[in-house]
Amino acid sequence: MAGDGVTDPDRAECLRMWSETFGSAPPPYLSLGFMTRALHHEAQCKRAGGLPAATRRALAQIAAGRAVRDVPVDPARPGAHYVREWNGRTYQVAVTPGGFVMDGRTWPSLSAIAKHITGTTWSGPRFFGLTRVLG
Repeated sequence: MAGDGVTDPDRAECLRMWSETFGSAPPPYLSLGFMTRALHHEAQCKRAGGLPAATRRALAQIAAGRAVRDVPVDPARPGAHYVREWNGRTYQVAVTPGGFVMDGRTWPSLSAIAKHITGTTWSGPRFFGLTRVLG
């Protein structure tokens, strides 16, 4: 595969590799480019030890038909990025070991960021769509 010193496979080879890697044929509408990227990603995950257990559980729940919004997430996992549009502006937050970074400033919590953005008290995880609204 590209990046490994080998050229990308043609469609027939990609279909064979997909079936070998994932255990079934891909959906018929997938492009060669998408399949190639998915195969690269899977190879990278295997080299790095696979996806974290929580990610595998969440993906399994989604694959079983559970709505994405109903799958619990870990809102404080370093490396995560959250995006929220509010009053026509898009806000991006990066989770770091030291807190939450937005616009070059580190915040102690998502709730502090939500209050800064809205001017009122909000649940930060709810503001960024990380909790399911009950009711």
